[in-house]
Amino acid sequence: MATKDDPHAGHDMSAMDPSAHGADPHAGHTTPAAKDDPHAGHTTLATKDDPHPGHDMSAMDHSAHGADPHAGHRMPAKAASATPREPIPVPTAEDFAAAFPTLAPHAMEHASAFNSLVVFDHLEAWDNAHGSGQAWGIDSWFGGDINRLWLRSEGERSGSRVQDWSADALYGRAISPWWDFVAGVRHDNGRDSADLTRAAVGFQGMAPYKFEVSAMAYLGGTRKAELAFEVEYDVLLTNRLILQPVIEANLVADDDPQRGVGKGMSSVEAGLRLRYEITRRFAPYVGFVHERVYGNTADLHRDAGEGISESRWVAGVRLWF
Repeated sequence: MATKDDPHAGHDMSAMDPSAHGADPHAGHTTPAAKDDPHAGHTTLATKDDPHPGHDMSAMDHSAHGADPHAGHRMPAKAASATPREPIPVPTAEDFAAAFPTLAPHAMEHASAFNSLVVFDHLEAWDNAHGSGQAWGIDSWFGGDINRLWLRSEGERSGSRVQDWSADALYGRAISPWWDFVAGVRHDNGRDSADLTRAAVGFQGMAPYKFEVSAMAYLGGTRKAELAFEVEYDVLLTNRLILQPVIEANLVADDDPQRGVGKGMSSVEAGLRLRYEITRRFAPYVGFVHERVYGNTADLHRDAGEGISESRWVAGVRLWF
């Protein structure tokens, strides 16, 4: 009988070759498939690892599945294009000549159209301790982008009488996108003397930071030479509310006592106008203007019993067309 110490009790163990068991414990048995060929000689049941039970997998070429998952399948034919394809012809020299014609200088940069602009920069009135008065300043041009005719006029009226006025007729030519060279004549009225006509030459345009600048030289007459500078700037408080400071200065080469103008720094005028553009073409404004004469001009004013400075509040309109 089998005991705890000998589970094979009752068996004849002498006929057995223990060495055979030690060398090959499975001798005489039909063993399962080897590790190298798990399907050799067996018809196996379906397992998790082998979804094809009962098939002889040894005859299959598994490398084909690894290289091309669609091997053995017939792919559908690609649909033929409904529109036939034609090759694009190579551009010829005639094609390039037609696409890029030779243009005349400045043909596309400057049009030959005739344009014009008339600006009443200020058209104003005042009433102060020295009396009431009116003033005007007109700046206009006619022509194209390069060549223009400039017409200007400015003056004052006080005590029902025009006191001082001037008119300029100038030819202007653009020398850069922002600057013009101008030359022509200037005519000044003679309040208590003969009129004065002189040659005029100078530059005008827009300096950096949008300062509008004018520098003119007037040659001839009693004063021999006079330099006039003007700078103005538009401060946009809103899209329609604009503050415009302006400063003008005059330098004279010689005395002109008949017109009350002396040698040296003649006069400086500073103005500050606040306008509201009801439309871009029409804008009423209010402002303050201060004017003062210096040097020999101030002496001539004192000798005539006139003041050397004047300040006034003004109201007017700016318009253009």
